[in-house]
Amino acid sequence: MKVNVEIDCTPEEARRFMGLPDLSSVHDAYLEKMRKAIAEGLTPDLMSEMMKSWGPMSEAGLNMWAQMLGQAGGKK
Repeated sequence: MKVNVEIDCTPEEARRFMGLPDLSSVHDAYLEKMRKAIAEGLTPDLMSEMMKSWGPMSEAGLNMWAQMLGQAGGKK
């Protein structure tokens, strides 16, 4: 037996129905931070901090990626 259910709703309605939190304020803050970084220019320190926060295990993850990319590029 095969059952198809089609739901016509907006993403906001689906989020509320599923009980998921509204992260629009977090998203707005993140976008503002990215706009500020682009307007002021990306510095190596800023890029390093962003990569640390994005990667798994923060600095350990960044070191792992740096090592992996170094090996792929032939550097040790």
